[in-house]
Amino acid sequence: MTYSTHSPATQKRTTKQTKEVVYQVFTRLFGNTNMTNKPWGTLEENGVGKFADFTDKALSGIKALGVTHIWYTGVPHHALVRDYTDYGIENDHPSVVKGRAGSPYAVKDYYNVNPDLAIDPANRLDEFKALIERSHKHGLKVIIDIVPNHVARRYQGLTNPEGIEDFGASDDTSVIYHKDNNFYYIPGEAFSVPDAKGGYLPLGGEHHPSMTTPYVESPAKWTGNGSRLAKPEFDDWYETVKVNYGIRPDGSKDFDVLPEGYENEDHAAHFAFWQDKEVPNSWIKFRDIALYWLAMGVDGFRYDMAEMVPVEFWSYMNSSIKQVNPDAFLMAEVYQPDLYRDYIHLGKMDYLYDKVDLYDALKLIMQGKGSTDAIVEVQEQLMDIEHHMLHFLDNHDEQRVASPEFAGDANKGKPAMLVSTLLSTSPTMLYFGQEVGEAGTEDAGFGLASRTTIFDYFGVPNHQRWMNHGEFDGGQLTEEERGLRDFYQRLMNFSLTSSALMGEYQELHTYNREYGEGYDDQMFTFSRFDTNEQLIMLANFTDKVKSRVTLSLPAALIAQWQLKDGEYALVEQLYAETDISLVVENGLGSIQLDMQAYDCLVLSLVVE
Repeated sequence: MTYSTHSPATQKRTTKQTKEVVYQVFTRLFGNTNMTNKPWGTLEENGVGKFADFTDKALSGIKALGVTHIWYTGVPHHALVRDYTDYGIENDHPSVVKGRAGSPYAVKDYYNVNPDLAIDPANRLDEFKALIERSHKHGLKVIIDIVPNHVARRYQGLTNPEGIEDFGASDDTSVIYHKDNNFYYIPGEAFSVPDAKGGYLPLGGEHHPSMTTPYVESPAKWTGNGSRLAKPEFDDWYETVKVNYGIRPDGSKDFDVLPEGYENEDHAAHFAFWQDKEVPNSWIKFRDIALYWLAMGVDGFRYDMAEMVPVEFWSYMNSSIKQVNPDAFLMAEVYQPDLYRDYIHLGKMDYLYDKVDLYDALKLIMQGKGSTDAIVEVQEQLMDIEHHMLHFLDNHDEQRVASPEFAGDANKGKPAMLVSTLLSTSPTMLYFGQEVGEAGTEDAGFGLASRTTIFDYFGVPNHQRWMNHGEFDGGQLTEEERGLRDFYQRLMNFSLTSSALMGEYQELHTYNREYGEGYDDQMFTFSRFDTNEQLIMLANFTDKVKSRVTLSLPAALIAQWQLKDGEYALVEQLYAETDISLVVENGLGSIQLDMQAYDCLVLSLVVE
């Protein structure tokens, strides 16, 4: 078998000069120091984090972790169960709010922010503007959510700019569909709350004044996940309504489509294409929302369930954004691999979640149910778009790595994090608390154990130990938690400074499965290199010590690195170990190593 650095598993990259690291924070939970953690607890009982909790100390600590972008999750004003009527905000009905603090993906006002997050709810927008400024001062770019597919069942814009009308305000509710309606309707039928499952009761069964009268919506609207039932199922996204983008009920499109070849055109060409086209009203509304936040200083967006919105809208939306800020950071959920290239090339997304491919493969490996051979296949399938596939192990939708339901041990995430971070030129995403081993095991109320709740007022225990009552210095971390954060900090910062990580990639796993000694399918190795730096990465996904592993490097790679027979020093870049050598003999390379449990090695060639 011949192994070439110009095989499909090799790549040259990219216009970006450095890697990027996104730190996702659930804004409501981040600064909360209250440790009561009562299931279904109120804000007064369990506490809540504020914009103001992102102090200079906090932001310095995040920046020091090796972060370039901070994603403040849950910023736009969403439906929640709390009385803010003194501020002109209508109460939300508990029967159509998930949890007490509410889902951040049931937005009720896109031109303002969650009042829970402000010290003074009347001043909430200014408090968020101040947070944007503080974040920028610390060298962090700001990302917020836009949820284009659905909004809260009851939308109420209180601070819309002049000329901006609320979603649904001018809809013709007598018809199921009209191109410029913002929602789909079920004429003649009223909405009915779904039958609960598993003994569920809103607010855990607590008596609440709003529950004395039922929620009223007539005619009923289609539900956010596309259910056309006036009484959706409990597992439907019943707290939200589906936004109409000009897709008729039969699935046909009521707007222009992009001409053939537009996958090769740039943002400017896409922007120009839409200038003389009539587009559905919802397109204009969401474009205006994005431009509003850009003008405030936001640097990018995370798009929820982007695949449920037509790709032509994304061409319109993202090209409009790039006209204003060419460097805007645009990342999205798309979980259907056959749609990836359309949403990147036609929809002009910068980055898509690499969930179905790399994340799912790594999860099985960490759980002892999969082979590292799967990583090779993932890279080969995605090599043409690898730069656009955002990598992560934790986020608000997924089980925490340290949870018993996932891996049960945060250390099992270390080799996966090495691979996830260094495998490609794409950005890396961390979820707050991941770096200190947060397991998400608590019963929060509506939220499921194993995932940090996004629906409840709650505290995050491991993260709170790093916060240390607002000192943000890790003062209460255990020795193991401190060591884990140190690993993440070393890895993320290395990813930002290594030029090789934006250079070429060579998969070495397949070669070592045949020619390596002591090497197996619970290890993974690959190389990244450019003219200035040559790296070899090796990860051990097991808790077994692996003595006398001999790693082999193929002749094609040795030739590309222009190495003659002899011995070359290697320096491990994360912990500066130096007693490692690469021996080249007859044009082939070998490295002898002892691998520790969950070992992660980044070896840099020293050529004098």
